[in-house]
Amino acid sequence: MYNKGDLIIYSTHGICRIDNITEKNIAGTTRTYYILSPIENNQHLTISIPVDNNGMLMLSLVNENEAKDILQTFESDGLEWIDNANNRNQVFNKKINSGDRKDIASIANTLIRKQHELKQNEKTLYENDQKLLTKIKSILFKEISLALNISIDEVNEKIQNKMFQTS
Repeated sequence: MYNKGDLIIYSTHGICRIDNITEKNIAGTTRTYYILSPIENNQHLTISIPVDNNGMLMLSLVNENEAKDILQTFESDGLEWIDNANNRNQVFNKKINSGDRKDIASIANTLIRKQHELKQNEKTLYENDQKLLTKIKSILFKEISLALNISIDEVNEKIQNKMFQTS
């Protein structure tokens, strides 16, 4: 169980703060709820999630050592590129939905490398690939920045250095 004030990752809403833990009676059933607000909350969104809801993905943020391990994954070549966009989307989304940060980082690594390759040929990523990369950066890179107490720009710089370092 999480506590009031904890930061977590909640589904597609990204990093959220637990503002409160309260009981609510809905349709005659009383349950305990987390009251969440996304930290990048431009519209003052409040989310109520039952504490015992196992159906939605809620994850604790990575710690400093885990964040450093995740950054190390960007030294590898990433995943093998899947040419078929539908198959690629299925494989990537399955890995993302697992919540495994190293798998998610490997997808970001693969997409960044492909983006770099395409840019050299004056091309761009497919729209779905670009959206996926943007989503990963907005959640995973922010999570790493919080764990390491650095800016997202510094996270991007570290990743770029690991991926494209010259020997």
